[in-house]
Amino acid sequence: MKLVVFGLSVSSSWGNGHAVLWRALIRAFAAQGHWTVFFEHDVPYYAHNRDLIEIEGGRLVLYPGWDEIAAEARRELADADAAMVTSYCPDALASTRLVLDSPGLHVFYDLDSPVTLARLAAGERVDYIGPQGLAPFDLVLSYTGGGAMTALREQLGARRVAPLYGSVDPERYRPAPVPAGDRAALSYLGTYAADRQQALQRLFLDPARLRPKQRFVIGGAQYPPDFPWRANIFFERHVMPPEHPRFYAAARSTLNITRAAMAASGWCPSGRLFEAAACAVPVVSDWWPGLDEFFVPGQEILVAHTTADVLAALDRDDAELARIGAAARERALSEHTAERRAAELASLLFGAGAESPDLPRRQQLEA
Repeated sequence: MKLVVFGLSVSSSWGNGHAVLWRALIRAFAAQGHWTVFFEHDVPYYAHNRDLIEIEGGRLVLYPGWDEIAAEARRELADADAAMVTSYCPDALASTRLVLDSPGLHVFYDLDSPVTLARLAAGERVDYIGPQGLAPFDLVLSYTGGGAMTALREQLGARRVAPLYGSVDPERYRPAPVPAGDRAALSYLGTYAADRQQALQRLFLDPARLRPKQRFVIGGAQYPPDFPWRANIFFERHVMPPEHPRFYAAARSTLNITRAAMAASGWCPSGRLFEAAACAVPVVSDWWPGLDEFFVPGQEILVAHTTADVLAALDRDDAELARIGAAARERALSEHTAERRAAELASLLFGAGAESPDLPRRQQLEA
């Protein structure tokens, strides 16, 4: 099967959660016998922070502008079994027109469904969705489940909707050697976002203030100059994906914080949640509806609502934290791998019970 994707970025993991997800998914998809062509607008901020130039199991097409690439995109679509446009694709509307005119299955993948729906509710423009909404697509995939499924149907006209959650590549995310010396009490890996700051204050900055003799570590991009750093908080700017296992191993536990719109929607596991679990690091997470569908609270993950909850997690002994981390890794490897998601994607694209991946899905429906 050939899949053509018009997306945000796969070449740079700087400041976005799309890239690492796509890298793992494309590799796993290829291992199952499929081929992916990924079109990415070559914008300066990703070009300056590029950490991948070729994708395993597919072809990366970096282009300077839509006019320069439209003819090539049309050629790639001509023999594609499925074509996909994603949220935050810079040329989403132009690529949507090409995709809907192509012979394969027409797919939209919203990796930011709660943000999309929140913007619609606020009366804001959603640049990556055209005036017809999602009604013209054969299939709409969502990075989040729960109520987002109904909202995408009712508010944007999606006809067939299914969740395709994040995942982890177990070949690249595994326990790393624990560094010599004292480890940090808590780490946090994530791009700065204003709508996470209140939770970050409560679940990370306040614990750091109350435990001044313990070490805390933040890794990520786009932190503002006025961020309230403390002497015991150490910062690593843009930890590249190959360094994530090392980053996780350098702390006794790590914090997961969900963006406000996603937490309100629920059923919104980030890729970082699965990646940390695969590295066997105990995760302390904020709560959102559906979290317990992915990890068992108290056994595979620690849930924190308050500063006191985080401090209680930090006070657990090493053996107990190691047990929780090991249980999380076991769950991630059994249910949340890229291989598992790639198989789910293939099933969604082929349809339940489809027998021939060599025959475009549209032809199977018409056969």
